[in-house]
Amino acid sequence: MRVLVAEDELRLADAIARGLRRQGMAVDLAPDGHQALAKARVVRYDVLVLDRELPVLHGDDVCRSVREERPETGILMLTAAGDLEDVIEGLALGADDYLAKPFRFAELVARIQALARRALPSRPPVLRHGDLELDPASRRLTRSGKEVELARKEFGVLEALMASQGATVSAEQLLERVWDEHTDPFTNVVRMTIMTLRRKLGDPPVVETVIGVGYRMG
Repeated sequence: MRVLVAEDELRLADAIARGLRRQGMAVDLAPDGHQALAKARVVRYDVLVLDRELPVLHGDDVCRSVREERPETGILMLTAAGDLEDVIEGLALGADDYLAKPFRFAELVARIQALARRALPSRPPVLRHGDLELDPASRRLTRSGKEVELARKEFGVLEALMASQGATVSAEQLLERVWDEHTDPFTNVVRMTIMTLRRKLGDPPVVETVIGVGYRMG
């Protein structure tokens, strides 16, 4: 899952990002509305966590633009203004959900996950391929009933491949879905992660390389 956190309180933004990354999410940060909108126009985020009172470009304007240009992106407004009228106004602007500060982090995670699921209504809650069974919610993978321990990026790559339902996924797409903006686009991190993933999954191999194109489940 790729998430953009648009928050000008840097300590809070960093704390949110650290917590979401521990949940296996790829997280980018934007300290103002202008940067948030610029990043949302370049990257297809699953969820935008949007502080309403952003500097440079107001969060309301970011919300309107993202809803118009990226309708598939879930928008969660995260703000100190939590009165009913504020909630109604935020939802009318195009936000999908509204969470007032202060908040419980577990609730934030649950709301982000719910928004991401809403964007993929046809995707089953548990992914299956042959003898593989992957549960994104519990971050659990089994093969032939035996649990397989994966690192966060390995899990994210496998989830993306299994969710593609046999379609080929390019290395560039995996970088966008599983890693954040600080990853060098010319790195071989995807190839190395695939190698480690194959080793952990064992035989018979289930991740195929489509030469010059990317990877798919075989």
